[in-house]
Amino acid sequence: MKALLITHDSQLQAEIAAQGAARMPPVTLVAVRSRLRDALERVLPDSPALVIVDASGLDEGEAEQLVRLAKLYPAATFMLLTREQQQNLLIRAMRAGVREVLQLPLVHSAFHDAINRIADAANAGKLCDGKVLAFISCKGGSGATFLSTNFAYALASLADKKVILIDLHGQFGDATLYVSDQKPAMTLSDVCSQIARIDGAFLDSCLVHVTPGFGILAAADDPSHAVDLKPEQMDIILRVARQHYDYVVLDVGRQIDAISLRALDNADAIYPVLQLALPDLRDGRRLLDIFRSLGYAIENTRLIVNRYEKGGRLRLQDVQASLGADVMHTVPNDYVAVTDSVNQGVPVLQLSRASPVARSLAELVELVTARRVPETKGLLTRLFGRAEAEQ
Repeated sequence: MKALLITHDSQLQAEIAAQGAARMPPVTLVAVRSRLRDALERVLPDSPALVIVDASGLDEGEAEQLVRLAKLYPAATFMLLTREQQQNLLIRAMRAGVREVLQLPLVHSAFHDAINRIADAANAGKLCDGKVLAFISCKGGSGATFLSTNFAYALASLADKKVILIDLHGQFGDATLYVSDQKPAMTLSDVCSQIARIDGAFLDSCLVHVTPGFGILAAADDPSHAVDLKPEQMDIILRVARQHYDYVVLDVGRQIDAISLRALDNADAIYPVLQLALPDLRDGRRLLDIFRSLGYAIENTRLIVNRYEKGGRLRLQDVQASLGADVMHTVPNDYVAVTDSVNQGVPVLQLSRASPVARSLAELVELVTARRVPETKGLLTRLFGRAEAEQ
């Protein structure tokens, strides 16, 4: 959130700058003016989202300047900071559109509460209706975590979507390691322990931000904490995530428990990931039988075959006949590119853009978003056109 601060108090300026920077996303002071007159004479080229006015020592004659400033920035929210109750000034300020009045010296908790209210009001008119996409392994080692994390990165990067990935592995979840070297400051269990606080801003502050449009909510770092998670908490988290993200990607892992079932209940599409091997087919059939017993629509269950190679003894037709579901997509066996990506913790689309697996992920993004439009360049053209230009 970009903010304009009007104050001649350098200590207050430093305090607000520090408190704003501590938030996620931060409140950034794009400009500081010493007086209202200075703010009127030196208008910002881009309107700030927030204007903070230090009204201590402000006389009633300057209230008219506050009205004029509000007209200059009609889309901004105004916050007034005052050391004493100035009744006439407050009335004029309210008429000018000031909605937040805080006492000085600044109480940090009150400041953050006010920013939260401002952020919620700004987001109220632009809430998303996000889709929940669940990736689940048919068998251990199928590559579901690699696909879910790299697909989420591709979705944010290629389709320009706001994406959150939630790691639901009950034990030793490591989704962040596939695309980032950052250590999570907060995990899913931390969010659940503070579920009463959850809103868009709080959820965003708990993520590992891989890119501005893609963040990961890490799994519990201590397996013993996973047992404390409650299914109703998953409902709340997914409801908030839907409101603030275009896509919510779930890395379910392989376990079927109360938490993962509640997450799958909320999913718009489920992507079981398997390889062309008999153990995968056997476990995949069991998994889909569970889904059918739970009443999940078969058309919302879309198989992905990972490490696919043509010419093997098992064919895609065998998978479809055995599991009674269509294969939506195949991801080629691209060992070198995938291994380099996993070992470095860098998305394969960033590390090896021209690789077959990167092309496959771009195709999957187009399938999920129905992004390809005849009169415009598709994602693949944009992706590989840039790659060729850079070579």
